[in-house]
Amino acid sequence: MKILISADMEGATGVTWPADVLPGTPQWERCRSMFTSDVDAAARGFFDGGADRVLINEAHWTMRNLLLERLDPRVEMLTGRHKSLSMVEGVQHGDVDGIAFVGYHTGAGAEGVLAHTYLANSITGVWVDGTRASEGLLNAHAVAEYGVPVILVTGDDLTCADAAGYAPRARTVAVKDHVSRYAAVCRTPERTSADIRAAAKEATALAVRHDPVTGGPFTVEVEFDAEHLSMAATVVPGVDRSGERRISYRSDTMYEGIRTFKAVTTIVSAAVEEQYG
Repeated sequence: MKILISADMEGATGVTWPADVLPGTPQWERCRSMFTSDVDAAARGFFDGGADRVLINEAHWTMRNLLLERLDPRVEMLTGRHKSLSMVEGVQHGDVDGIAFVGYHTGAGAEGVLAHTYLANSITGVWVDGTRASEGLLNAHAVAEYGVPVILVTGDDLTCADAAGYAPRARTVAVKDHVSRYAAVCRTPERTSADIRAAAKEATALAVRHDPVTGGPFTVEVEFDAEHLSMAATVVPGVDRSGERRISYRSDTMYEGIRTFKAVTTIVSAAVEEQYG
């Protein structure tokens, strides 16, 4: 049995502030240790539950945040950027039985600690077929196309509530309770590590591949905080403006949908000016 862990950082233990997740800052250096603890706990729990292999895919920012030397020696880790499926890279090879979203967060425009969708700012909302979408929902659609169930989600309490909408059977662990976008009531790493490990052990029983589910075609809408960003995004083929600050596109699969979304965010990031956005 092989489990894939998609590891993001905003939903990790102790993380509440942009500097906590910005590579190179003193706070990031401190928080990456707690991030590593969360991911390691999930891996150990999956091994406790009977998994033979655990592959960790780094999914935050530069995708070079976890401390490999502090992880269980049985794991393998995919680190670095430029991957076909980004946050869920590795699911497409046909050998993954279940996936965990560790350190996840709520989507742009929603309540939640460090809530966003791909870009920290600029994007104020993403919708799939009219439903507000977090990264968890987007990635859940993608992995379903490969027959892989989401079996564990960790993050703040609102992230766990969000997961009920896209992975109702998954085990969830809230490592902190939302107070505001930049504040939370946090549990200690010792406590969250134990909670995550126990939940992962239980979740292993859910790692049963199913027939691929293609929910498409999908209509994806993205709203930005400035008009010129929607115009910039239309450089991507198939992307059209659907409002002053909105674009939309259709994709037959979420594999294509995520790749288009990545292209849109790359173009939009380049169109942001330092002072005016």
